[in-house]
Amino acid sequence: MLQIHDTNMIKKEAEKILEYKNLTTEIQLTWNVKTQVMPVIIGATGTIPESFRKYLRNVTEKHEIEELQKTTIMCTGHVRRKVLL
Repeated sequence: MLQIHDTNMIKKEAEKILEYKNLTTEIQLTWNVKTQVMPVIIGATGTIPESFRKYLRNVTEKHEIEELQKTTIMCTGHVRRKVLL
């Protein structure tokens, strides 16, 4: 499994958390529930941030990191083929 400490991924994770901060607050106030933003960031080559496992543990359904990476890599290849042809 690829797991790399990448500054761009850390930056993107912080951006996503800030992007959904208002929505999180609105949901908490409207429904009186506790919410948490769990950004899912997988690089085009399957790299994941170090915090990804922590977020994934909070999800009730089971997800395999390797399967998520494989899907990302396959979709990246599909997009590249469409662009190059």
